[in-house]
Amino acid sequence: MYTADEILAKVNAYINNLTYDRKPQSLYEPIKYVLELGGKRIRPTLMLLSYNLFKDDPETILSPACALETYHNYTLLHDDLMDDAPLRRGQQTVHVRWDANTAILSGDSMLVLAFERMARCGDKHLHEVLSLFAETALEIGEGQQYDMEFEHRNDVREEEYIEMIRLKTSVLLACAMKIGAILADAPKEDADKLYKFGEQIGLAFQLQDDYLDVYGDPKVFGKKIGGDITSNKKTYMLINAFNKADAKQRKELERWVACENFNRDEKVAAVTALYNKIGVDKLAQDKINHYFEVASKYLNDVNLPEERKAEMKAYAVRLLNRQR
Repeated sequence: MYTADEILAKVNAYINNLTYDRKPQSLYEPIKYVLELGGKRIRPTLMLLSYNLFKDDPETILSPACALETYHNYTLLHDDLMDDAPLRRGQQTVHVRWDANTAILSGDSMLVLAFERMARCGDKHLHEVLSLFAETALEIGEGQQYDMEFEHRNDVREEEYIEMIRLKTSVLLACAMKIGAILADAPKEDADKLYKFGEQIGLAFQLQDDYLDVYGDPKVFGKKIGGDITSNKKTYMLINAFNKADAKQRKELERWVACENFNRDEKVAAVTALYNKIGVDKLAQDKINHYFEVASKYLNDVNLPEERKAEMKAYAVRLLNRQR
C-alpha cells in the first residue's frame, strides 16, 4: 500500500506530464497553467487512497483521478472569474493573465477534458462512473447557485447553509471516494460507506475553513485572516451570528455588514468580538467535531482490516489539521 505522500507525488507527476497537442495553443495554455499551479490535490488523492484500500495498483487509475482535479480546477477558474479574484495560489488568475473570454472558453474545455479523462476508466465501470460524475457535477453547480443567492439574504438558516456546502464542496470528495471504490471492484455497501465518509469529511473541511478564516493563525492558514468578514461572505459563523444574536447584537452586526467604508482591522475585530459573545466559535468547533466523528464511523464500518484503513484515517486527520 502507498502512503498519501507517495500518491500525491504520482498525481503531480502525472499532471505535469500531461500534453496538449490540440490547437489553438492559446486555448490550452491556460488549462496547463491552472493545473500546474499546484494545490493539495485532495480529490485525486482521496480517489487513489480509496482504490488502494482494496487493490494495490492505484497508479492504473491516474487518468480518472486527475479527471477530478481537472474538474475541480475548472470550477475554481470560473469562480475566480465570477468573483473577479486577482490571485489563485499566489499567481495571477486566468482572466487577469489572459482575459475573461479566454477564461470562459478554457474553463469550458477543462470541463470536457475532465469527462474525457474520466472516460478512460475502462468499459467495465464506465456507465456507473460517468453517471456518478455527471450527477456530482450538476450538484456542484446547484451548490454554487445557492451560494450566490445567499449573498443577498440575511435570513439563511443553518440547514440551508449545510446543504449548500454539501453540494458545493462535499459531494466531489464523496464522488472521489466512491469512484475509487467502484474501480477497485469494492462491494457496493463499502463503496456507499466511503461516499458518506467523503461527504462528512467534506462538511467538516468546509466548516473548518470558515472557522480558520476568523480564528486561524495566518502563518499556518496561509493567508490573512478575516477575509470572509470583510467581504460579508455567508459562512457558518456569520449565519449563526445572525440567527442567534439578541436585538442589540443583530443591529451591530447589520451595521457592519451594511457599512461600505470601514477600517479593515476594526471591522474584523468588532465582528470577531460579536462572534465570541454570541458563541459561534464553539458552535463551529462542535459541528466540525460532529462531522469528523460521523465520517470516522462510516470508515470504521468499511469491511476491511484496520491496517488497510490506517493511511486513509491518517490522511483525514491531516486534512483537518487535527490532533490525533
